[in-house]
Amino acid sequence: MITEEIRNKAQSWLLGNYDAATKNQIQQWYEKENYTDLVDAFYQDLEFGTGGLRGIMGVGSNRINQYTIGAATQGLANYLKKSFLKQKIRVAIAHDSRNKSRELAEITAQIFAKNGILVYLVPALRPTPFLSFAIRHLNCKSGVIITASHNPKEYNGYKAYWTDGSQLVAPHDKNVLDEIRKVKNDDIDFSPQPNHPNISIIGEDVENAYYEALKGLCLSPESIKRQENLKIVYTPIHGAGVTMVPKALENIGFKNVNVVYLQSTPDGNFPTVIYPNPEEAEAMELGLEECLRIDADLLLGTDPDADRVGIAVKNHHQKWQLLNGNQTASLLVYYLLKNWEKQGKLQGKEYIAKTIVTSYLLNEIAEHYKVECFDTLTGFKYIAEYLRNLEGQKTYIGGGEESYGFLAGDFVRDKDAISACALIAEMTAVAKDEKKTLFDVLIEMYLKFGLYWEKLLSFTKKGKNGQEEIKNLMERFRNTPPQTLGGEKVVKVKDYQLSIEKNLVEKTTSKLDFEKSNVLQFITESGSVISARPSGTEPKIKFYFSVKTHLPDKKSFDNKVSELESKIAAMSDDLGLG
Repeated sequence: MITEEIRNKAQSWLLGNYDAATKNQIQQWYEKENYTDLVDAFYQDLEFGTGGLRGIMGVGSNRINQYTIGAATQGLANYLKKSFLKQKIRVAIAHDSRNKSRELAEITAQIFAKNGILVYLVPALRPTPFLSFAIRHLNCKSGVIITASHNPKEYNGYKAYWTDGSQLVAPHDKNVLDEIRKVKNDDIDFSPQPNHPNISIIGEDVENAYYEALKGLCLSPESIKRQENLKIVYTPIHGAGVTMVPKALENIGFKNVNVVYLQSTPDGNFPTVIYPNPEEAEAMELGLEECLRIDADLLLGTDPDADRVGIAVKNHHQKWQLLNGNQTASLLVYYLLKNWEKQGKLQGKEYIAKTIVTSYLLNEIAEHYKVECFDTLTGFKYIAEYLRNLEGQKTYIGGGEESYGFLAGDFVRDKDAISACALIAEMTAVAKDEKKTLFDVLIEMYLKFGLYWEKLLSFTKKGKNGQEEIKNLMERFRNTPPQTLGGEKVVKVKDYQLSIEKNLVEKTTSKLDFEKSNVLQFITESGSVISARPSGTEPKIKFYFSVKTHLPDKKSFDNKVSELESKIAAMSDDLGLG
């Protein structure tokens, strides 16, 4: 249904200073009475979510196009000029392999430049973590990367960063959004100006500085040297990772890095996959085929902007198995803390960080090594906020999230699949040095800390109607939370939107010390945690299941996993998820 507000907004685009193709598209929607597309294009304006602006490319205020990108850039430029009065303002700009990404990055650069801001633009596509590093290295006040991360090919987006190389958090995100809302299309100068004096290209020296910083993360150079011929298969899934991940692995000593040929060319149509996301098994299939062909030791896969990494290793049945983000993050934290302790680097001021929907195995590992663990809302910007607030007081070791993001060290302030790939390869080399596989280390970890098992169920709900469905689902669970899940009594309910925690056993209510976020968590008597959360980057609602049990010995692993899978299935049924 077309409301008066939607009709007025569409009319303003028809009559305003927009290009002919844009106006023709709107006119066609009217002529063909295609009101569904018209409504979806204009029923709202794109807003900053957990990963900045993100949406389907196309015409309208709810789409990614030069006008929504232009407004975001002009609003950010206005905010920067207000925030840094009489200071020289520099920004860095990058982009991934998506369709129109270079074009939108150049438009962004031009708008900043015409606002008197000095711009450092990448020479070609580069990963998100490189942008974060460049902001810090080049002493920039802000930065932007044009990317939609792991979303399908129809999407693009705009991630904005602050002075420390982290994505915008409060109050900057809200203040920038306020500035964007004030921008009218006529306020933006879209006219191209080739060779603008305020725009310069980022040189190789910045990239080399990143590789040098990466070497500082290495904990076991001797093992890498002994296992320099470790057979590594890497797929960039047609994304920006191909520009840096192979070189990063080679720079720390690995000499046998095999890039999956059919997915090695950057391509915004992602021709070999449905979703360019290492979380999806289908996206890793070609990599697994290559692993079988050369009898590899490790498979690494990164998403289009190379901030997420997925991995596969041989399991205890000598079959290739994809690990999920919780398992990878847990292995990385276990490896880092174990080696920091072994090398006498733990001084009592160290910490790790994770999101509230990431495995509580990380908390368990941190407690064992007497390292503080901070839980944050979903979005790596919240982990980066700890790095900023605790700088000079505590030492950050590493942190991760279940959605395949990890960051070790603090020279980048966003999840970094480049450094994560290097550390995962190093872990694998150390394991092989000890006549083990990485899967052996995974089971060793479960034996030591308990078998934590996680599963994500995700439901796509597109458009305005889908948004209403998601809203209704969350309201139902908020108003009538489940009493039992999988035969276990629910003893606590955490509502991050209302900032309250209810203890259903003691009949008490306490305050949650987090920024408000539309997340619900149900905790059972055995410690299972089930979280419900609408995605901040996709038209999805996600349900995160985390269950655990004691693993008495290696032989029991398969049976115990089967028991936990059955428990998760029962919990899903109890929530009516099917």
